[in-house]
Amino acid sequence: MAWDADSTGQGQDAQAVDLPEPCLVVLVGPGASGKSSWAARQFRAEQIVSSDQLRAMAGAGADDLATSDDAFALLDQIVAMRVARGLTTVVDTLGLDRARRAGWISLARAQEVACVAVAFDTPAAQCRERNRSRPRPIPASALTQQLKSWAATRPGLAGEGFTQVIAPAPVRVVRTPFVGATQAAARQREAPVGLRFGLHIGAFNPPGGAPGLRAWLRELAVGAEAVGFDAVYVMDHFRQIPQIGRAWDDFLESYSTLAYLAACTQRVQLGTLVTGITYRNVAHLGKIVATLDVLSGGRAVCGLGLGWFAAEHAAYGWPFPPVGSRYDLLQDALELLPLLWGPGSPSYRGRVLDVPEATCYPRPLQEHVPVIVGGGGERRTLRLAAQYADAANVMGDLATVARKADVLRAHCLDTGRQVRLTHLSTVLVGTDRREVDQRVEAGRPRGRGSQAYAVSVNAGTIADHVGRFRALCDAGVGEVMLRLADPQSLQPLAEVIAAFR
Repeated sequence: MAWDADSTGQGQDAQAVDLPEPCLVVLVGPGASGKSSWAARQFRAEQIVSSDQLRAMAGAGADDLATSDDAFALLDQIVAMRVARGLTTVVDTLGLDRARRAGWISLARAQEVACVAVAFDTPAAQCRERNRSRPRPIPASALTQQLKSWAATRPGLAGEGFTQVIAPAPVRVVRTPFVGATQAAARQREAPVGLRFGLHIGAFNPPGGAPGLRAWLRELAVGAEAVGFDAVYVMDHFRQIPQIGRAWDDFLESYSTLAYLAACTQRVQLGTLVTGITYRNVAHLGKIVATLDVLSGGRAVCGLGLGWFAAEHAAYGWPFPPVGSRYDLLQDALELLPLLWGPGSPSYRGRVLDVPEATCYPRPLQEHVPVIVGGGGERRTLRLAAQYADAANVMGDLATVARKADVLRAHCLDTGRQVRLTHLSTVLVGTDRREVDQRVEAGRPRGRGSQAYAVSVNAGTIADHVGRFRALCDAGVGEVMLRLADPQSLQPLAEVIAAFR
């Protein structure tokens, strides 16, 4: 099925202006120009800080002008606290005081938050008509003064230092990875490109615990294959890493898990992302990968990395060599493994490895087992990938990925080889914005804010992710490895994957 923006439930947002989250939004315009009504349609109530509401709280009502100083003092405190916490905030006032506008711009810059002005160019006659229909209209003389002030303010608004000045059109406040996603998704519809998708399993926490692991894992892998994933990867660790969970959380050994998945699946490639080079004798590792390839029918992928988890090494009594020694070991492994998987029993002597007979029978079914080097180190890791590997796996935002892609291309020019770039990230996917918000709220850990959690798991709609992945493609990525924050993301990912087929 060809991907269509309307099928994602996002058609109504096709012409919306994307604003980065978090951002500080300042409404600017005369009274009765529609500021509060527009804000209520575009933002949640808790995101809007209104001078009228604060006057009502501090005094006798929203029109109690005697409490204006107190109301604005409260407003400034609330806005400052929200922006410091990285929360999207809408300032609903007249916005006609230039000094106050300058203060909000400075506040946003200090916190490295976008500051957007929304300019309400509502005709004066319409403002007066709306005002007359209010239960408590603004005095006519006061509204006239506001209209004059607005006329004087509007021409210079764009030059005051706002990140952007927009009209009161529909907006979407989107997490940083999805800024520009609407345009990128349009490029994918108009000029589609291909992209590989891998499922990355980084946690083993099914309902019911360990007794349910076997069935849960099988269902997840079979489901991934059914919706179009090209590969399934697992982490190569022996206890959970602190970025994801607790050391005592259930965690399966990687290659035993891949062997089980080989029996559960038919098509997807299987590998670690990535094998810590310090965890196993390298020749033994080559034998393990070859066995996986044979028993999976030629679907093994070999991921390799330096290893970084010092506490895990200490807990299991393994040595954790200095980084230079680990680089030597990684380079030796990249040289040895193809020899081991090839014919005969050649000897190998490297920087730290000495293997008298690199023997491996049965050999892998694949003539060439794909090798992925994990890590974004620009001077050594990406160069090793360019010298020996088929792909380099990196993490980070779009700008980081684009820089890594440039570095990898430069190394490939030196080595005369072509190496794919892959990207690992966590995702939460919903069919529309409401479903995304519901899943974020349901999945966020206790005590962690919805916005911070949503950012950490790249929570977005189908259309958001199509745009995000197209932007990564344009930066040079050929495969995305996705760790699911919510297993329910698997089904909507089918539409995302279909957009790249």
